[in-house]
Amino acid sequence: MVSAVLKAYASGQFFGETWGSGTPEVMALHGWRRSHADFAAAFAAGAQPAGKTQPAGAQPAGATQPAGAQPAVLALDLPGHGATPPPPERWGSPQYAEALEPVLDEMSDGIVVVGHSLGGRIAVELAAAHPDRVAALVLVGAPLFRPGGAHVRTAPGYRVVRRLAKLGVVSDQRLEAARQRYGSTDYKAAEGVMRDVFVTLVGERYDEALRAITCPISLVWGQLDSDVPLDVAEQIASVVSRSTLTVLEGVGHLVPTEAPEALRTAVSAAIDAR
Repeated sequence: MVSAVLKAYASGQFFGETWGSGTPEVMALHGWRRSHADFAAAFAAGAQPAGKTQPAGAQPAGATQPAGAQPAVLALDLPGHGATPPPPERWGSPQYAEALEPVLDEMSDGIVVVGHSLGGRIAVELAAAHPDRVAALVLVGAPLFRPGGAHVRTAPGYRVVRRLAKLGVVSDQRLEAARQRYGSTDYKAAEGVMRDVFVTLVGERYDEALRAITCPISLVWGQLDSDVPLDVAEQIASVVSRSTLTVLEGVGHLVPTEAPEALRTAVSAAIDAR
C-alpha cells in the first residue's frame, strides 16, 4: 500500500514527494537500497534527523531560511526502491535516465539534479542526454570511478561454481549458495531483476557521459565516506573542468541524512548560479 503522502509522477511510473511550492526545479535521486525519504532532512520544512550532527559552521537542519529561499524539490523513489516497482527487465543507468524523461515534463526548465550514490550514476546520464533541460548537477557519493582505479574482480571460487553451473554440473541451489558466500552485501540483499540491475550498474563506465555534460557539477563528499571514497570525487573533478568539490569533515556516505544543511546549501548555490 502506497503512503498517502506519496504522489504518482510520469503517469504513475514513479512515486515520490514534492517539497516547497510551485513547479519543481530540483530533482533528487537517492542511493541504492534507499528512498526519496533521505532528502526530507534537507528539503522538507522543519525536518531534522534525530541524533545527527552538522559539519562545523553549518546551521541546524531545521534552521529557517529567508523567504523564497526554499526551492521546490521533487524527490523520487527510483524503480525497485521505496514505493516504485522494479523495472520490467535488467536496466543500467541509461535506462533509468530514459525512464525519467517524462518526469522532466512535470518540472521547470533548467533544473538542478541531485544524485546520491546510485542517483549520481543516473543523474550523469540524464544530464548528458538532456543538456537543454539540466542546468546543474549536485553529485554526492556517486561511484562514477572505482577507488584508486581498481578493477572489479570476481572471487575465483565463485567463478568456478558459476562455470560449473553453466555446464549443468552444479545445481541452482549450489550456485545461489556461492552467490551468498562471495557476493557483496548489496548483491546478496537484491532479489529478482534488481540483482541483475546491480550487476549491470557495477560494471558501468561513465567517461563518455561525463564528456558529454555541459552543465556545472558540484561535488559534495563526506570525508569519511568508505563506500565511495574521496579519491573518487577527486577523479571526477580532474576530468570535469566545470566542477567544484566540497569536502564535509566528519561525514560519511549518507550525506543527505548526515549533513542535510550542507547539501541544501550546495543545491541553493547551484540554483543561483544557473
